[in-house]
Amino acid sequence: MDIYNLTTVTQFILIGLSDLPEVRYPLFVVFAIIYQVTLVGNGAIVLAIGTEKKLHTPMYYFLVNLSLLDIFCPSATVPKMLENLLTKHHSISFLGCALQLYFLVALAGTEVFLLAVMAYDRYVAICFPLRYMLIMTKVRCVQLTAGTWAAGFLNSLLHTVSTFRLSFCKSNRVNQYYCDIPPVVALSCSSTYVAEMLVLVVGGILGISAFLATFISYIYIISTILKIQSVEGKHKAFSTCASHLLVVCLFYGTTIFTYIRPSSSPHSPARDRLISMVYGVITPMLNPMIYSLKNMEVKEALRKLLCPRACLQPL
Repeated sequence: MDIYNLTTVTQFILIGLSDLPEVRYPLFVVFAIIYQVTLVGNGAIVLAIGTEKKLHTPMYYFLVNLSLLDIFCPSATVPKMLENLLTKHHSISFLGCALQLYFLVALAGTEVFLLAVMAYDRYVAICFPLRYMLIMTKVRCVQLTAGTWAAGFLNSLLHTVSTFRLSFCKSNRVNQYYCDIPPVVALSCSSTYVAEMLVLVVGGILGISAFLATFISYIYIISTILKIQSVEGKHKAFSTCASHLLVVCLFYGTTIFTYIRPSSSPHSPARDRLISMVYGVITPMLNPMIYSLKNMEVKEALRKLLCPRACLQPL
């Protein structure tokens, strides 16, 4: 290998949307609107819960954290994507790429763990209602939340360091609209065994553990609900976890559809990259809609936040 090919990469080129020049302006408008709706929707959830004292409970405390994640996660990728669509400026610095990958993986990982914690919270609420406040104390909620954020960011630090310690001399063209582990690792000209094994082993163990915790919690939840005699009691119990269950299905459904598909299935790279936006852009926008539509308490808090005077007037 000659000296020229060993030149240190100082920037990367994000080519994920460069093959769609004819629709870049419509895409800019669409994703700018989606991003604004995401920020407003999740911000409204945070403000509504923060200002409504009766919602200061463990379930809504976790919901605030989910809304914050749904604000931060698209913020790691969408602004740069919008810049690329508007200016055709597709480059990102080496440090900028590392930071984008770090925060994206950290926030996505934190959401996986948080969904598991929220499933556990619903499990305790439905299966042990009389002991709920004794188990889900304020200290316990803070510990669980801090643990999810710490696990997500420490896990991401491990993957980010292992990825950017690689030597990059093949190319600097990232085949995605943001910096992610697989497309960045694919550019390395050194051995990628350690980086790939860390993703497979560490990411697999943590991801599967969080998924199993969520899955097992809902097995117990559904089993308990089915044992309730009255239809009204079943409906009331199910309504307390319906929103979270829908969010879990949406999260894991889009993740599986995005990343776990047969390599032999017919698809174009451009279509795959657009589909990946569902996971990183569309889902954070839908989560506050799901909670505001399915949860009467959140809906009422949002109504008081948006129209405080009208809500105080008698019907």
